[in-house]
Amino acid sequence: MRTDIDSFWIFALASKCRAFTQENIAWSLLIMGLAWTAITLIYWAYPGGPAWGKYKLKNASFTISKPIPGPRGLPFIGSMKLMTSLAHHKIAAAADTCKAKRLMAFSLGDTRVIVTCNPDVAKEILNSSVFADRPVKESAYSLMFNRAIGFAPYGVYWRTLRKIASTHLFCPKQIKAAESQRRQIASQMVSMFNDHEASSFTVRGLFKRASLNNMMCSVFGREYKLDSFNNEVEELRALVEEGYNLLGILNWTDHLPWLADFDPQKIRFRCSNLVPKVNRFVSRIIAEHRAQTGSETPDFVDVLLSLQGHDKLSDSDMIAVLWEMIFRGTDTVAVLIEWILARMVLHPDVQAKVHDELDKFVGRSRAVAESDITAMVYLQAVVKEVLRIHPPGPLLSWARLAITDTAVDGYHVPKGTTAMVNMWAISRDPEFWEEPLQFMPERFETKEGELEFSVLGSDLSLAPFGSGRRSCPGKTLGLTTVTFWVASLLHEYEWLPCVDNNVDLSEVLGLSCEMANPLTVKVRPRRYYYKPTVLGVPSYVLDV
Repeated sequence: MRTDIDSFWIFALASKCRAFTQENIAWSLLIMGLAWTAITLIYWAYPGGPAWGKYKLKNASFTISKPIPGPRGLPFIGSMKLMTSLAHHKIAAAADTCKAKRLMAFSLGDTRVIVTCNPDVAKEILNSSVFADRPVKESAYSLMFNRAIGFAPYGVYWRTLRKIASTHLFCPKQIKAAESQRRQIASQMVSMFNDHEASSFTVRGLFKRASLNNMMCSVFGREYKLDSFNNEVEELRALVEEGYNLLGILNWTDHLPWLADFDPQKIRFRCSNLVPKVNRFVSRIIAEHRAQTGSETPDFVDVLLSLQGHDKLSDSDMIAVLWEMIFRGTDTVAVLIEWILARMVLHPDVQAKVHDELDKFVGRSRAVAESDITAMVYLQAVVKEVLRIHPPGPLLSWARLAITDTAVDGYHVPKGTTAMVNMWAISRDPEFWEEPLQFMPERFETKEGELEFSVLGSDLSLAPFGSGRRSCPGKTLGLTTVTFWVASLLHEYEWLPCVDNNVDLSEVLGLSCEMANPLTVKVRPRRYYYKPTVLGVPSYVLDV
């Protein structure tokens, strides 16, 4: 571990003492303690807190620039409390208090941080080549994400991964090829909800299993049924959950380097236990794919194994990329669907309008097809409104890192500064949204001749998947999956509240922002009711 000592002069002063009596030693320690306290307070007194104060004193050129407003926090640790619990709420409140919604500075231990709650400044940060890197947390590095798209340093290797993702993994052809599997999983969810027709039930577990099964099929080519237990699925689920927990924790050693050798939160220990299991799991699947002669519908493993020349990846890099695909593609879909259905239960008038649209464009004689979705303007507006009011990544999940000195909104931002965008605050700001706390999908409805509002990053007043070089590469796939599954579930059922369990919109923020209390509902079939047969094969009877 490397430690910077800023006050060698203190020891030089102590060395001038001719005789180290007990009294001299005591005075020396007192002087050193007072000097250290004074320096700590000088650092802390600077706007933004100790990390910004330390940089100011060490860099004379920085003193001529105006300071970025922000809270000082506490001496030594800065504003670590801002990143605990509901960080997006606390950061928004701090920016409002400091009158720094456009740009606010704060310190996380030794880490300098800037955050914006303004779409114009957000665009300046996210679309700048200076912020093309990400700060790599210890947990992300330990979990191999520094070799995957999310955390790989900006450069040739990252550009190669991004090219592979856009050309092969998330291209329209690949998304279209997976349509049948999304339809099959939607059908399985509908069948399982029929079993709960007469009683209330919690939906989160099923959505997470459905999302994991979907990614298992896309990434590894594995197909499993939702209603059956499988050891391989359970093994991967446990690996993913542990990874989520590790990445969602505020690791103090990322910001207080002197703590690194102690590993006080046992994050390094847990990562060292998890990574060998991930390596074995993914390596086994890669080996099985190499032994196969070919596949009619190639999965992500097949795509990566087929790459040649400069695009070809080593096995260790393939493991990192595939692990990240499973990891990033599982949670967001399930979290977003749960938020959407919670809003449908809370707003039956909105749900009724979606039902009317489904009846108009699909009817009740058949199931929804993905080709139907493009005509359903109101359904898409509902999804966008939920993304606005409940973004799964309220701080855009992972921050950016300045690779050189730069200027943001007229302020000097030094190299090595972490930059965040509070999308939750932007999407609830009355300056940019009319009645922002009201759930109104109508704000996204487009009339004939109007340009559709895109949530894919072109308009930073709502960009839940990020924008610029580091935006989510799988955003189109994720949005396609969510919209189709929601359409299928709403087409088949009316979603109703439980008598003894009201919908609670309280949040909990880990790696994603999900409902603090899982959604519990009742359903009423709109098209079919379930009728078991003697042979155990489900059949469906038209409910007229």
